[in-house]
Amino acid sequence: MSTVSTLQDAVVALVDGFTIETTPGSAAKIDDYRTYLRSGATVAVTFLPGSNFEETIATATRLRREGFEPAPHIAGRSVPGRATLDDWLSRLAGEAGANRAVVLAGAVAEPLGPFASSMDVLESGLLDKHGFTRIAVAGHPEGNPDIADEIVAKALAWKNDFAERSDAAFEVVTQFAFDAAPIIAWDKAIRAAGNDMPVRIGLPGLATLKTLIGHARACGIGPSMQYLLKQARNITKLMTVNAPDRLVVDLARYRMSEPETCIRGVHLYPLGGLRRSAAWSYAVADNDFTLNRDHSGFTVDRAID
Repeated sequence: MSTVSTLQDAVVALVDGFTIETTPGSAAKIDDYRTYLRSGATVAVTFLPGSNFEETIATATRLRREGFEPAPHIAGRSVPGRATLDDWLSRLAGEAGANRAVVLAGAVAEPLGPFASSMDVLESGLLDKHGFTRIAVAGHPEGNPDIADEIVAKALAWKNDFAERSDAAFEVVTQFAFDAAPIIAWDKAIRAAGNDMPVRIGLPGLATLKTLIGHARACGIGPSMQYLLKQARNITKLMTVNAPDRLVVDLARYRMSEPETCIRGVHLYPLGGLRRSAAWSYAVADNDFTLNRDHSGFTVDRAID
């Protein structure tokens, strides 16, 4: 098999089975998710600080009704009490048929109740009680601006230990980044530290450079943001739609050279809208793209807009 076809296959393997997320706010603007996503896709549903969890439940329930696997965010610091979490998980399981969850601490300075971390939520036993068998936890290849690196490392070690004791299947889903170098360095570091959980790398969806920079600043993205800022020096590129093809190729090439990598797939953050990011991702998963001559990226071979 030629190098080109091998790399092409590696790109397909990385993106195939991608997961994606939505917000209750964006859900209100989508008539039917089946217009953009294929049956059975896993869709994470955000629970943002200050929002009403009823909206997360309603969106998860709708996704199940339309034929998808909802994976609601459980942000521990935004949960006011154990009884509330018990009720929320019961309703997610009963009304939305959910058995997947993304368990986070949440970007709230002071916890509203007894859950100060994702570990507190996991240790409560309530996810097990309500039949959640597939659980994602957060990964930060470029560090967490709110938490020291050594604390993040200890938390990941704790989650690995917990995953070994749990009957649920665990995976790490990372914050989005724009450059492969810090992701690769992080993957090597967590492997050396004993991480055994599979990892999904967060990809920024198709969006203008201006939109990506705005989201990156809001989310505290680290060194890989320099990739965007270099492009932004050319003002004419600010409104150009960017795709994460270079990042995908670099990660696919890394997986070819490092078969022991923890990286198993990708998660799409549709920063420029779900429709465009989903269409691009399916084109890649369907092998409907052409690598650039220097293999630094690719162009999809179907219309996205």
